Amino acid sequence: MSSYYHEDDLARFGDMGKNAPELWEKFQAWYGAVFKEGALSEREKSLIALAVSHAVQCPYCIDAYTQDCLQKGSNLDQMTEAVHVASAIRGGASLVHGLQMRNVAEKLSM
Repeated sequence: MSSYYHEDDLARFGDMGKNAPELWEKFQAWYGAVFKEGALSEREKSLIALAVSHAVQCPYCIDAYTQDCLQKGSNLDQMTEAVHVASAIRGGASLVHGLQMRNVAEKLSM
């Protein structure tokens, strides 16, 4: 089945630095620093990244952080729960924005 996303592209992510190497290096340094052990463990950060990957719907990130979570010792129950947390936040954000709809409808109904 053909897909808009190509799983081989994940391995080519570094190609994005070809025409702007100084920016790519800065991104890589920042990205690397973000995911180092700190107040949160690398494993916890990877679970957060997996959840956010689902919220922003990035298939490349989902692939990368599924693998990373498993490599860092997370199990499928923990990963699934992280995805449910992201889904709940995304669903709640959609619902709370419904208040904007209600505000406009109430204003126009006056």
